[in-house]
Amino acid sequence: MSSAGNRVFAARLVGTTVFDPIGDQVGRVRDVVVLLRLKGAPRAVGLVVEVPGRRRVFLPLTRVTSIDAGQVISTGLLNMRRFEQRASETLVIGDLLDRHVEMVDGSGGATVVDVAIEQQRTRDWLVSQLFVRRRPQGKGGLGLRRRGETLLIDVDEVRSLAGGTELQGAELLLASYDDLKPADLADVLHELGATRRLEVATALNNERLADVLEELPVDDQVSILSSLELGRAADVLEAMQPDDAADLLSDLPVEKAAELLALMEPEEARDVRRLLAYEDDTAGGLMTTEPVVLGPETSVAAALAHIRRRDLTPALGSMVFVSRPPLETPTGRFLGVVHFQRLLREAPHDAIGVFVDPEIEVVAPDAPLSQVTRLLATYNLLALPVVDTERRLLGAVSVDDVLDHLLPQDWREADAEDTDRAMTEQMEAGRG
Repeated sequence: MSSAGNRVFAARLVGTTVFDPIGDQVGRVRDVVVLLRLKGAPRAVGLVVEVPGRRRVFLPLTRVTSIDAGQVISTGLLNMRRFEQRASETLVIGDLLDRHVEMVDGSGGATVVDVAIEQQRTRDWLVSQLFVRRRPQGKGGLGLRRRGETLLIDVDEVRSLAGGTELQGAELLLASYDDLKPADLADVLHELGATRRLEVATALNNERLADVLEELPVDDQVSILSSLELGRAADVLEAMQPDDAADLLSDLPVEKAAELLALMEPEEARDVRRLLAYEDDTAGGLMTTEPVVLGPETSVAAALAHIRRRDLTPALGSMVFVSRPPLETPTGRFLGVVHFQRLLREAPHDAIGVFVDPEIEVVAPDAPLSQVTRLLATYNLLALPVVDTERRLLGAVSVDDVLDHLLPQDWREADAEDTDRAMTEQMEAGRG
């Protein structure tokens, strides 16, 4: 992390554990806050620290006593107020990585790869050096574009660190957060400025962006999708779960939603259109059209392989829905379900039709949210079949989709506040 004395590279600092003076872990570093100045080196003023509840708070560098390999030591309690970036502040990871700068000597441009901060005798932390990659010039002998050389330079060797009108890349920022779950990456995007949020979202591949969009507040979802090129926006919608895609389209202007539906693959658009026909607070509006549906002749081993899919939520992976062909929703006659635990108890070569639970409760697509909730709670289910009057399986309502509709829109914020308050009380009690 530290390459020379009290010099620290910001990108390597991300993920480092923050401890209080008695050795208790309080969070992890997610970014470094600096103040860019017209004259003189930028000044680093604090760290953005992620604490339990996925809340990001501000830790002033004046309260950091030590930054060593693998740990940051603070002087005491963190202020649990959520970090909000001020206009005068710049985030190293969020704003500076991938920024294009021009060399003072006129030798061309470069891209910022990392930023070094260094503590001065005054105890202030200043940005002292930049690790940059020069923009490649020309092509190699085989006609391939050369990869620019990397340099460690003093911060005063560039003239445009404060940025310009050119869009900033996002590859290095995303590399810093590559190990984050979609919900955690969504929190990162939510806290970025609107321009930077779009840059980062655009740099994600379609599948990753779809997963992240499903975790973002509605306003962020609409803003990002509306800013994408139409063809790509349609591709992202196809990669989303049909129920989430339908929810997002319902929040767009009717003309825009219709245009995107027309650009989607017919099969994907068909499922979304079906869901859009139902009211939001009904089983049809809540359900996904893509549960695991198999025929009764399927072996236990094959069924287990299907619910092992990475893109399947734990709730939908808790059971296999068994029906007659066709197996795409709306299916043939719905026969029942086989629960995951039952599959684990049976021989791999046995057919799942032998173990079907035909007594599982089902709901009609117009069943209200209150009925769905009662059935899930009464029978301790993680998912509930939705069938039509001919007992064809239309989809399944999972408990996570029900919770999303039952909880207030700001439930993530409220949960984080409750968690932080409890943690603060515990820390204060331990020092009483």
